[in-house]
Amino acid sequence: MEENLDAPIIVSACLAGMMTNYLGESFSHPAVEKLVKDGKAIPVCPEQLGGLTTPRRPAERIGNRVVTDNGIDVSQQFRNGAREVARLVELTGARIVILKSNSPSCGVGWTYDGTFTEKIIEGDGVTAELLRSLGVKLLTEEDL
Repeated sequence: MEENLDAPIIVSACLAGMMTNYLGESFSHPAVEKLVKDGKAIPVCPEQLGGLTTPRRPAERIGNRVVTDNGIDVSQQFRNGAREVARLVELTGARIVILKSNSPSCGVGWTYDGTFTEKIIEGDGVTAELLRSLGVKLLTEEDL
């Protein structure tokens, strides 16, 4: 993919102050909000793009699957959302994506372990994994 220095940054919508996390809350981050306000970033929620509602049941990644705390497999919705974000990256030429840490969708390098005990393990969320395979630079709010 060709480098586009004017391309927007894609950011997790919850970091931009949007009420998109599974509880219908945000994880607002001032630097991310400023990027959006300045027109330099586009907020997205992969889980919503994949067809999940907000609020929704908490979900965690278990291997290649994503399962809610009551045992419902939502892997397909997570994969669909990841593909939609990848499509947005392609359409905009974005080379940097800032994602919510530890999320089963957006986690970069670390995610919850699937036991719903808040234990973190090494590994990417579904969207982060796909974007990494496409060579996109991934950051989290912890990198800002």
